[in-house]
Amino acid sequence: MKPRGPKVVALGGGHGLYASLSALRRVTDALTAVVTVADDGGSSGRLRRELGVMPPGDLRMALAALCGDDEWGQTWRDVVQHRFRSEGALHDHAVGNLLIVALWELFGQSAPGAAGEGPGVVAGLDWVGRLLGAHGRVLPMASVPLDIVADVRGADPSRPGEVVQVRGQVACAKTPGTVEGISLIPSDPPACPEALAAIDEADWVVFGPGSWFTSVLPHLKVPELVRALRRTPARRVVALNLAPQPGETDDFSPQNHLEVLQAHAPDLRVDVVLADRGVVDEPDALEKAVGDLGGRLVLADVAAADGSPRHDPALLAQAFVQIFAD
Repeated sequence: MKPRGPKVVALGGGHGLYASLSALRRVTDALTAVVTVADDGGSSGRLRRELGVMPPGDLRMALAALCGDDEWGQTWRDVVQHRFRSEGALHDHAVGNLLIVALWELFGQSAPGAAGEGPGVVAGLDWVGRLLGAHGRVLPMASVPLDIVADVRGADPSRPGEVVQVRGQVACAKTPGTVEGISLIPSDPPACPEALAAIDEADWVVFGPGSWFTSVLPHLKVPELVRALRRTPARRVVALNLAPQPGETDDFSPQNHLEVLQAHAPDLRVDVVLADRGVVDEPDALEKAVGDLGGRLVLADVAAADGSPRHDPALLAQAFVQIFAD
């Protein structure tokens, strides 16, 4: 049977990717998430350090977002997102993180020092997706775990003009000062082959929303991924955030997000930029920034009705339907 909707690849991580996947699964049956793998905090960081595995947290969240709205999907979504509360070693571990790592061990991706290598990572994620009845596939953006390094200006208030490097996703997200750019360690990691194939075959590629420096831009620092994003015949959509993220993009305007994206991937063309019309204070400036990337601006009402800086999945889905149809 022919899949409903276009072939879509969504790039990102964390809550932003969760929002886009929650919308996109309503739009298409041919959906692939390509997820950042640089988390070094919480349950993911502990499993990464103890077992030498890929950090599973952002992958788990993507799988949870792809769960259906029936009883099976919602039950398993709640199970994989559940966190233990205790005074012991299991405290704050997410059930889904443990499930993913268990499947990785069963499929041969368990030896410290070999984290992420071989087919076991993808096979394990595919099995979790089958268990959840996920409406799409979840893949890591690289075949090894990564560290993010941020160039931060003004991290030390006594030396406001000095640029220092901060290493680690958690540290980058919480650093004082202004993040001016990021790099990865290793600097040329092997991209996940299945992710490259999905991008090559896509009709649309979606960036964002999400933590700009720690979830969205890391994809543009994996050389193999960038080459795939340049050569793909797919059209590219950037979904902008509803508000700056404290500690990472303080005081950023919507156009600042696009300027930083262009600085990290100067040759990457963007076809459409989606923004919530309620958060765009300078439409002319944003229109210019979109034009500099080669795209067109789409304004739509995609924010949650309660006024919080969250995307409404149904409204975001409607916006994607219109973009894909145009």
